[in-house]
Amino acid sequence: MLIDRVIVEFDRALRTIAAPASSVRPHPGGEIPDAGLSEAERKHALGLMRVNHCGEVCAQALYQGQALTSRNPMLREALSVAADEETEHLAWTERRMGELGGRKSLLTPLWYVGSLSIGVSAGGLGDKWNLGFLAETERQVEAHLAGHLLSLPENDERSRAIVDRMRLDEIQHAEMAVRHGAAELPGLVKLAMRLAAKVMTKTAYRF
Repeated sequence: MLIDRVIVEFDRALRTIAAPASSVRPHPGGEIPDAGLSEAERKHALGLMRVNHCGEVCAQALYQGQALTSRNPMLREALSVAADEETEHLAWTERRMGELGGRKSLLTPLWYVGSLSIGVSAGGLGDKWNLGFLAETERQVEAHLAGHLLSLPENDERSRAIVDRMRLDEIQHAEMAVRHGAAELPGLVKLAMRLAAKVMTKTAYRF
């Protein structure tokens, strides 16, 4: 029933915003000794991991909004599985931010609410567009994470291991959306998504 799904997703929302995330899989890079980073390198790595954490909060909200409005039970289950993996990403990035001596974005609730609204709207357009939005989101996130692998301090192998594992998961999520019948989004929609992501990343890096 819809009310049951709303209750489940409301509980997930509270845990995403307020509670520490947990991971079933081992934390990537957990066995790698932490490198001696300079203060500038530490701040840069922290900023990038804060951006990645915000991205995972947004992904959680998108998946939840899309699951609420999807008409396909199989798709809702696939979205739920993907959301669980995104929860693990939250746990990995949270722990790494703590190791780097930082905190998550002060604007986390704002990122969540905005992304949830987008997810609900995308789901309301129908499953093929819902999936198309998901696939394009994951492609852009994968490209963004690949850029972080180039930007992170060269000796910060712990952060690199987390980002690379996240990148591989996002590729799988995009492929899942395509398998389920994702439509190709118009170019203007893709451009708007990239511009919105740019605003989020620049803000979350500092705040």
